[in-house]
Amino acid sequence: MMKQSSHTAGNRGRQRVTADEIIATMEDMTDEKQREVLCRFFKTAPGQYGEGDKFLGIRVPATRMIVKEARLCVAPDQIARLLASPWHEIRLAGFLLLAEEMSAALPRRGVDTPSLAAKRGKIARFYLAHASRANNWDLVDLSAPYIIGRWLLYPDADGKLPDRGILDTLASHSDLWHQRIGIVATLALIRQGQTADTLRIATRLLDHRHDLIHKATGWMLREVGKKDPGCLLEYLESHFRDMPRTALRYAIERLPEPQRLYWLKRQ
Repeated sequence: MMKQSSHTAGNRGRQRVTADEIIATMEDMTDEKQREVLCRFFKTAPGQYGEGDKFLGIRVPATRMIVKEARLCVAPDQIARLLASPWHEIRLAGFLLLAEEMSAALPRRGVDTPSLAAKRGKIARFYLAHASRANNWDLVDLSAPYIIGRWLLYPDADGKLPDRGILDTLASHSDLWHQRIGIVATLALIRQGQTADTLRIATRLLDHRHDLIHKATGWMLREVGKKDPGCLLEYLESHFRDMPRTALRYAIERLPEPQRLYWLKRQ
């Protein structure tokens, strides 16, 4: 249980939680055996994509419990401290807390306000400023759709929808994790039946060299197919020859077996 400071969290009537309190709680949960498992799973050895990342050995459900206790009670500067941590799980807690802030800033019962819109924009900009700290696939996947994706669904304070060109900017970045944010963020759009951005970013990433992008692209195309099977089949017909094998396999995973074999044989 985290000790909380005596400062109140605005009109929420709840006490503020500091980064130091969260860090101390999580460091007390260190599990050496699980740390070894996570280091292998997230490829932290020299030359691997997660090289040098450090783990405490905390499972995601335990991190989520800490976030649930502290949600909406951690100030932005304290979240920034969590994101600056060398410990993977502490950075994850920071991103999950930021996702909670975005969730609280969404329109309520279909009613939006300028203050909520302004808050969403502020959270999105904060996330983008700290995107380099989402330096492994789980950190991206558990944050991008719930922060950037959700932000793109609703108008900014000026009444206009945010420019979705940010997805192209991210996908064109030199950093692997920014690129993954660019495609995975579109999951929130797909869930609302909006697939055009996913298809555009997927096409932009077709010639990418890394399998983590192939997997993410195929995953998003699979989600498109779950929402609109015809849309996926049309996209495959146009692009299957250019798709990495891994991306194609992920994209067709939910299709009936005869269709899966059809596309695999055609490539």
